[in-house]
This record gives sequence, structure tokens and C-alpha cells, in this order.
Amino acid sequence: MQHIGNLFGFIGGLGMFLYGMNIMAEGLQKSAGNKMKQLLGYLTNNRLLGVLVGALVTAIIQSSSATTVMVVGFVNAQIINLTQAAGVIMGANIGTTITAWLVSASEWSAFLKPEFIAPLILGIGAFVLMFAKKEKYHQFSEIAIGFGILFIGLSFMSDSISIYRESPIFSKAFAVLGGNPILGILTGAVVTAIIQSSSASVGILQTLAMNGIVNWRSAVFITLGQNIGTCVTALLSSIGANKTAKRAAVIHLLFNVMGAILFGIIMVVFFTINQVWAVSQISSTQISIFHTIFNVTNTIILFPFANLLVKLSGKIVKDTEDAEEELDEEELTMRHLDTRIMETPTFAVNSGIEEIVHMGEVTMKNYSRIHTEMLKDKPSKSRLERVEKTENYINDMETMLAQYFVQVSTLAISEQQRLMVNNLHFVINDIERIGDYVKNIADFIERNAGIGGIFSDGAKEDLRLMSEKVGKAFELSINSIASDSMELADQVMEVEEEVDKIEAKIREKHINRLSKESCKVESGVIFLDIINCLEKISDHAENIAKCVKNEQTLHK
Repeated sequence: MQHIGNLFGFIGGLGMFLYGMNIMAEGLQKSAGNKMKQLLGYLTNNRLLGVLVGALVTAIIQSSSATTVMVVGFVNAQIINLTQAAGVIMGANIGTTITAWLVSASEWSAFLKPEFIAPLILGIGAFVLMFAKKEKYHQFSEIAIGFGILFIGLSFMSDSISIYRESPIFSKAFAVLGGNPILGILTGAVVTAIIQSSSASVGILQTLAMNGIVNWRSAVFITLGQNIGTCVTALLSSIGANKTAKRAAVIHLLFNVMGAILFGIIMVVFFTINQVWAVSQISSTQISIFHTIFNVTNTIILFPFANLLVKLSGKIVKDTEDAEEELDEEELTMRHLDTRIMETPTFAVNSGIEEIVHMGEVTMKNYSRIHTEMLKDKPSKSRLERVEKTENYINDMETMLAQYFVQVSTLAISEQQRLMVNNLHFVINDIERIGDYVKNIADFIERNAGIGGIFSDGAKEDLRLMSEKVGKAFELSINSIASDSMELADQVMEVEEEVDKIEAKIREKHINRLSKESCKVESGVIFLDIINCLEKISDHAENIAKCVKNEQTLHK
């Protein structure tokens, strides 16, 4: 009965460890906020920065698997290329060592032992969560609560196996694993693949080490296997992704397998020479040291060969013989979105903003088509049909983006980010409404051509002037989203005021033309419908600018 109780204690402790790590990571992500958003920009610069970003992000979210899954999503969404992804993946392996160092802190002085102060930190976090009102205090409380639960769970695990310290079963098992490097590596890989977290599997190994159960040789080979096992999550995630994303997952596997082979050979030779060391007990801190040395050294060795890893991944995941047909820009709907990116909520928000900008660019391109056609006596039927086809893509984008942001709002994002997501729903709707008005103008142009209507030179000049101003307002509004610029948003407001004044003058001039019978009544009515649509487009551009200004207010 005691053994069953110990088993339950170990399972419960493991559950608390995993849950605490998750809660702490969510709190850290919320606390990082816009700083995490800024990191995304660094990914596109160079590979070395990618390594640093990968290490930092993994240290925050406490999971190299999650970082690599996110990278697969970025590659699939065409945000970063494979060479940049290779750098981030290498950095992720370094960042994952942070958890091991936290766990090994249990072996330091008694007062510094995390499990010693964990109940106090957990209690403080709970009180702050209950009584504090400011969001930043809630974020702190989540980090504190996660930290406390993590180490209380670790203490449960340690206590439940401490009585087996002298058990011959464990010593024999680890002697077998240490004596057979391949078996040791496979054990580490399988355990990590099952729980899908190298941080957690290393934590379990360190817990065994704290109780004097693990020797150096078995710990080293199991640790090497754990680094291979963590690749399984990314490989599973790449199923259904494009070939480039699959290659990113393969790069992760190649990187860790090559490192495991290299270090495996070195350690086999080392343990053959130092057999006493090989069978001596290893501490939790020593596992952290080896884990860190392995990942840092592996990155230093393979970093110069990142391009070769990219080429090798291309050999493994080959292109199909039939090249895919080139898609037009409008058809590349949701090119920045991938559910894998939701592994890191802050990046998910930013990726959604990127796609809103893309939606705006597609709509702007459609607007340019009707700007050209409204000034022609004989507008192009094929171009007007293209406007309608693109409008269908824009409608699809609105639906997908709305669904995407509904999912994002359920993630571990800060209250500020939640308000931002709500704001972005309005932006999506405004862009879609602009797309509708563009389609309406195309219909009016086609109707005017059908009745043989031709606008007078004065009417064409008025349309050109107003259309250019409206186009400028819309373009500025999209740029203000892309750059999160208050200055550009203010410019939209100024241009929109000019549009209102121009619209009033044009309407008055057109009434005079109608009274003088300078144009057909039917065409005159269509002209008024067009300038009304243009004015509405300008209004929606102003709405977008107001959302940007509101977002800036949230940042303060």
C-alpha cells in the first residue's frame, strides 16, 4: 500500500510541477508584453540575433518544444525563412536549460532552496491575486503562484522516491542504461516524447539525482536522448504544414541528433578512460552543468553550418515534381496566420496584426483598380470582374481573422492585449466595409458603362481629385497599423477633413452641371453614388486611425 501511495505522490508531484511551470510561463509572457512583440522584429535581422531571441523566448515560456512549434508556424506563415529559423531553434535549446538550473537550486544552501521558500512565495502570490486590482500585480502573482506550485510539486516527487534510494532495482536499471549508450539515449528520447517537454523530463532526472539514484554515465546518455525527444512535438506540429515548415522541424531534429552523436562518442571515450567517474553518483547541479555545456557547445559547433542544415533538410523533405501554381497576392489569404504561433500568445497577437495589414494591402490594391477604371470612358470588364473576385477573398479574410482573434482572446494574454484584440475586431470590420464600398463603386462603373454614360471632363477631374485623397487616407491608415504610428493616424484625420470639404464642393458643382444639363441624369445619379461611396471609405479609414490612437493610449 505504501508503494501505491508513493506512486500517487510522484504522479501528483509531477502534475504540480508541469502545471506550475505552465502557470509561471503564462505570467512571464503577460509580464513581457510588448517586449515579446519587439523580439519578433529581431527574428528577421540575422541568424545570431535569432539564437539570442530563441534562447530568451524559451527562457520565458519554459519550453524549447513550444518555441520550435512556434518557429514552425512562423515558417509556415512565411514570416521568417529557414536560415533564420535554424538560429532560433539553436537558441531554444540553450534557453531550455534555465528550468534545469531552477531545479538544481534545491541543492544549494538551505535558505536558498526553492522548495523551502516556495510555500511563502505561493502564499504571497495568492494574497496579491485576491486583493490587488492592478493587472501588473496579477501578472506578478501568476509568476509567484506558478513558481510555488512548481517547487512544491518537485518536493512531492522527491519525497515519494526518497525511500527507494538504496533500492537495487534502480541501481541496476541505471547501470544497464549507463552501460548501453544507445539504450540510455532511447530512454531519454521516449520519456521526453511522451510528456512532450524536455524541461520536465530533465526535472524528473534531476529529482532522481537528488536522491542519489542516478550515476554519471546513465544521466549523460539520458540527457542526450531528452534533447532528441523534444523534437517530436515540432515534428507532429509540422504535419499539415507546408514543406518549408516541415524542413524547419527536420532542422530541429538534425541539430539535436548530430549533437547527441558527437557528444555520445566523446562521452563513451571519456567514461572508458574514467570508469570510476562513470559509475559515481551525479548531482542535480551537475546535470544542469552538463545540459548547458552540451547545448551551448552544440550551438557553437553547428552555428556556422546552419545553411548546410537547411540544405540537408531540403534533401530529406523534397519538393514535389509538379511545382505548385503561383498564387496571386489576393489568394494568399492568411499568409501570416498559423495556429502553431499561438504557443506564444504575444507573438500570436502580433502575427494577427501582420495579417490585418495584409488584408488592408489587398483591399488597397482593389481600390487602385476602381480608381483607374472610374476615369475611363470604356472601363475594362475583366478588371471590374477582378474587383468582385478579390472582394470575395477580403470577405474570407474577415471571417478567418475574426475567428483567429476569438481564439487569441482565450489565450494567456494581458488585459491590455485583450483590449487591443477587441480593438482589432473593429479594424477588421472597417477594412471589410471599405472592400464592400470598392465593390459598390465597381458596380456603379459597370452600370454607367451599360447605359452608355460618359462623365464630363469636369466630373472626371473631380472624381480623380477626391479618389486620390481617399486613397491617401486609406493608405495612411493601413501604414499606421503596420508601424503602430500615432503620427500617421493624425495625418489620416487631417486628410479625412479635406475629403469632407472636397465632397461638399464636388456635390455642389455636380448639381450645377445637372441643372445645366451638361450630363445625363442617369450618369449624374451614378456620379453622386460614387462620391458617396468614396466619402464612406474615407470615414472607415478615419475609424481605423482612431483604433490605432486608442491602441497607443493602451500602451501608456
